[in-house]
Amino acid sequence: MVDVILGLQWGDEGKGKIVDFFAPNYDVIARFQGGPNAGHTLYVNGEKVVLHQIPSGIFHKGIVNLIGNGVVLDPVTLKRECEKVASMGVNVKENLFIAQRTNIIIPTHRALDKAAELAKGDEKIGSTLKGIGPAYMDKTGRNALRVGDLLDPEFNKLYNKLKAKHQQLLDNYNFTEDISAWEAEFFEAVEFLKTLNIVNGEYFINAKIAEGKKVLAEGAQGSMLDVDFGTFPFVTSSNTISAGVSTGLGVAPNKIREVIGITKAYCTRVGSGPFPTELFDATGDELRKIGNEFGATTGRPRRCGWIDLVALKFACMINGITQIVMTKSDVLDSFAELQVCTSYNVNGKETQEIPFEISKVKIDPVYKAFKGWSKPAADCRVAADFPEQMNTYLAFINEYLGVEVKYVSNGPGRDQIVTL
Repeated sequence: MVDVILGLQWGDEGKGKIVDFFAPNYDVIARFQGGPNAGHTLYVNGEKVVLHQIPSGIFHKGIVNLIGNGVVLDPVTLKRECEKVASMGVNVKENLFIAQRTNIIIPTHRALDKAAELAKGDEKIGSTLKGIGPAYMDKTGRNALRVGDLLDPEFNKLYNKLKAKHQQLLDNYNFTEDISAWEAEFFEAVEFLKTLNIVNGEYFINAKIAEGKKVLAEGAQGSMLDVDFGTFPFVTSSNTISAGVSTGLGVAPNKIREVIGITKAYCTRVGSGPFPTELFDATGDELRKIGNEFGATTGRPRRCGWIDLVALKFACMINGITQIVMTKSDVLDSFAELQVCTSYNVNGKETQEIPFEISKVKIDPVYKAFKGWSKPAADCRVAADFPEQMNTYLAFINEYLGVEVKYVSNGPGRDQIVTL
């Protein structure tokens, strides 16, 4: 069977650490969507490592790691990651596999991303400019190059055809970018990529399932960035929710068992778009400072706010969440009072539903206040050590969501995850 781990907010919930924590219980870790805009942070032997495309189980010996067809892959980023991982003693050619149907990001995708974002002016989405949106557009437009195409003797011809199409679009934007250095890196990385394990992904993973192997599907970004159900148009270009596992790996829905959702004890967002509980005061600054809230991929400061249970319950519903992991509970240690958003006031009407176009309506969050906890959560190693106020906070969230928080992460270390 297949279990799923994904984010329930706007990404940056700490998925990398949690996948790394669960990984020893699985035989296969498979990434099912997203691109190199993801940044999954791990601490391996005290060293910080950020993975953008390689699944977060790569540091566990004997575990197979699969990049699925739902991913858009940047060969240059992958090569760098592989070199970093290899320098830490991991043989990527032994336990990293890539699906043939995985789409490839080429240099002109990055140029198109930049051109499109500049053209939006004040209505920028907040793209990381890594070519992800244009790569997914080529996928739905049936123009994309895929990993399996790398083995085609006429790959260069296919590449130049797609590049020419992109150049026409760039001309329409009246935009020029010198991609010669990017292309040199790209073709060098392509040669490296050819030396890795390229497999027929859907047959590969279903064979593992048939053998009784345990599979953990790893998502990128967060549910509120889903291209269909997120805060459109300020979303990513893929399905970040559990339904994306089936299309992103070739796994039937009836093979999915547990869906594990990850949420912070508060809320953050990077880039543009609506964020109902965002704080613009000293409290927001304090959350950012204590939580070290800066993007793992971009380094951009994250917008910070209180936990939003309206959005969280919506995410639990559309994903079919069966259990929750709460991260960064220790960040709240120093706050005397905590706020929890329990409903929205939308144009004068109170609701617990996400509006259709959340970016076009005025939302005033309705809060319920809770006492903070005086005892540092970071010091707790078992649930019995949690302060009473923290248990009250968790109990309310469990009741509101109708799904239980089963694990609480209270620090960056692998040992700082408490099972409830």
